[in-house]
Amino acid sequence: MEKIHDYIIASARLRLRGVASDMVAMGLRGFAPFEVEPKGEALLEVDTACEQMSEECDILTEFDFEEGQARCSFGRNADYWVLRIASATQPEHIFLYDRHTKCARTNAGVVGCNPSFMRFGLWFVFNIAMVQHLAAAVHSSVIVKDGRAVMFLGESGTGKSTHTRLWRENIAGATLLNDDSPFVGVEDGRVVVYGSPWSGKTPCYKAESYPLLAIVRLSQAPHNRIRPLKGVQAIGALLPSLPPAFAFDRELEEHTLATLSAVLRGVKAYHLECLPNGEAARLSCETVFGDADK
Repeated sequence: MEKIHDYIIASARLRLRGVASDMVAMGLRGFAPFEVEPKGEALLEVDTACEQMSEECDILTEFDFEEGQARCSFGRNADYWVLRIASATQPEHIFLYDRHTKCARTNAGVVGCNPSFMRFGLWFVFNIAMVQHLAAAVHSSVIVKDGRAVMFLGESGTGKSTHTRLWRENIAGATLLNDDSPFVGVEDGRVVVYGSPWSGKTPCYKAESYPLLAIVRLSQAPHNRIRPLKGVQAIGALLPSLPPAFAFDRELEEHTLATLSAVLRGVKAYHLECLPNGEAARLSCETVFGDADK
């Protein structure tokens, strides 16, 4: 009997088929809270043990995958988007997303699945599926307070995790939803942020969702100062934190921009220049929640 495992992530069903379908057994414990009984239709089905993976494509971009000490290439042809993950010590893992059937397949279960490669490959193809439905992963750290969420953005090393830790230490009732790659989307006319199985170095995997109150772009500074962002500035705050490889494909870029526009129509954006201290956390909390309650 074929192995099938389903996962509900950001209100969407991801179905994995084949020998490499059980993410928890593979050691990817972050998927455990999201696993559900297989039934009904899935937004994305992935065949995890496909042997025919020799699709040629035009390379759109290449980038390093530091976690797996590997090199990735992303391309497309008339039928597929193609992600290849290669390293000097591991067999190449290939992920194909069929642009016609909206399904995906990978050779991971055939070549000896590398859990790190599998986790990233699934994140990539799941994002392709989600962005076509006005949802996407955002490189960010998300805090929840009083049933509403605030998303903190910034380049790696900016202090996103530090700032959300300062919220938890200084603001009563603040909890962490996800520390690296939550999803954001529009559900029943409101912007919602979702926990996910992808949370970077912080093991925070919650199958929860909350209305998104605001996005806050962080930058380090010798002072604490926050200001609202509108128009192009708000776009510039969010866009760099959406899946970067999609900017190299016109179709995916259009879906990404549509998602960005839908999100910014529903939430406020801010820029916080800050020190790594409790005052910065209190300032961002008082500003964001104070503006929302006016």
